[in-house]
Amino acid sequence: MWLCELLDALKEVDRIRKPDLASISVTGITADSRDVKPGFLFVAIPGTKADGSQFIAEAVAKGAVAIVANTAVVIAHSDAAKIIRVEEPRRALSELAARFYGAQPKTIAATTGTSGKTSVAEFTRQIFAHCGRASASLGTIGIVTSKGAVYGSLTTPDPVTLHRTIAELAAGGITHLAMEASSHGLDQHRLDGVRLTAGAFTNLGRDHMDYHPDVAHYFASKMRLFNHLLQPGQPVVINTDGAYASEAETVARARGLNVLTVGTRGTCVQLKGVTLEGFAQVLQLSHGGKDYAVKLPLVGAYQVENALVAAGLALATGENPDTVMTALSQLTGVKGRLEIIGNRNGGLVIVDYAHKPEALTAALEACRPFVTGKLICVFGCGGDRDRGKRPIMGELAVKNADVVIVTDDNPRTEQPAAIRAEILAAAPGAREIGDRAAAIQAAVSTIQPGDVVLVAGKGHETGQIVGTVTLPFSDQEVITKALVADHL
Repeated sequence: MWLCELLDALKEVDRIRKPDLASISVTGITADSRDVKPGFLFVAIPGTKADGSQFIAEAVAKGAVAIVANTAVVIAHSDAAKIIRVEEPRRALSELAARFYGAQPKTIAATTGTSGKTSVAEFTRQIFAHCGRASASLGTIGIVTSKGAVYGSLTTPDPVTLHRTIAELAAGGITHLAMEASSHGLDQHRLDGVRLTAGAFTNLGRDHMDYHPDVAHYFASKMRLFNHLLQPGQPVVINTDGAYASEAETVARARGLNVLTVGTRGTCVQLKGVTLEGFAQVLQLSHGGKDYAVKLPLVGAYQVENALVAAGLALATGENPDTVMTALSQLTGVKGRLEIIGNRNGGLVIVDYAHKPEALTAALEACRPFVTGKLICVFGCGGDRDRGKRPIMGELAVKNADVVIVTDDNPRTEQPAAIRAEILAAAPGAREIGDRAAAIQAAVSTIQPGDVVLVAGKGHETGQIVGTVTLPFSDQEVITKALVADHL
């Protein structure tokens, strides 16, 4: 692509268009100087660990034909590359990547919030598929299509990877994409350039306080989806039963978005009642003046909320209401989200990704209706992350569970015992078993009829981060082995 065509993607650029730009061809884009190849455009991103401007000379030496940098960066004169000045290099990187890769699915729905993003994205994909659409979801568990999944680790990938992936999905025939929009991704402009059709908000709780200075900043980052990326008149779905629903609705209306609410106070999809039927939930719903009875094959009140947000997104993008409601009865849960692993002596073992206060409470509350014996919770907190949530989660665990075992969960470079101590300080009566496998085995071995064991924190993850090394570890595998051993 010619550089002059590529630069047309920038919403703001301090430059003088010169005739010679038309003769410069760009063969790739990157913000990592190690990936620069001849013909590349290098975007110097100011980072938390290293400033990209320090690597401009290296990028030029490797053959970069153009450099995008902040207006304040001092750059030694070089005739080897064109210098483009911008105020926000992060946003420029996303806009340039979107232009460079070009193709995107016709319909893209993005969901933000603290909890539920992964489930909403995947449920929306499943509903789209039931409606006959070639669909995909993109988020924490990777890329999921009807042909399978490619697992990843970031809720919102870096802009170049994101836009390349979106273009590949479009080239592969995907017409409908449901994706997660994290606070990090929104704050860092990673989604800028994505041509969104609709957006959604699930809820807001305490999370990522190692990145955001306070909850107000966290919420404001989430709201970039509404007040920057979506355009006036476009639809947004808001979960009325989630925290900060009214605040999100205020932002959406101020932007001029078409607000569609779901939940017990929903105007698009109203939840009139819920009854349990085994491990399913029968929902009494209303939409467009018509009532529906839907048997949702998932456990937990928050999965009802997630399913309704997904239904709202499908309706917002034009799908047939009857088909959408039918699709809800065929949803398959996401790996590591209230996932039933097995049973012993009439008791259940469930895995959930809950690793923040509100999510842990929601997961325990979701399990409680199925408990006639004891509710046993195994959990820990990650190292090098928000320390403030540790005592909060300890207090919530002992409040909502009958038995609590505090263990390790990705201690990273912190001392595991110190992390556990901060949790235990607010968790009187909790048991401490540092080794996560041993903690899970101990919980499984005590199961009696009517008990439910919730192993929380890691969900779909297949590794345990100790120091700077990721060791193979799966809650599901440990639980399965413990259940088998218990029957021998």
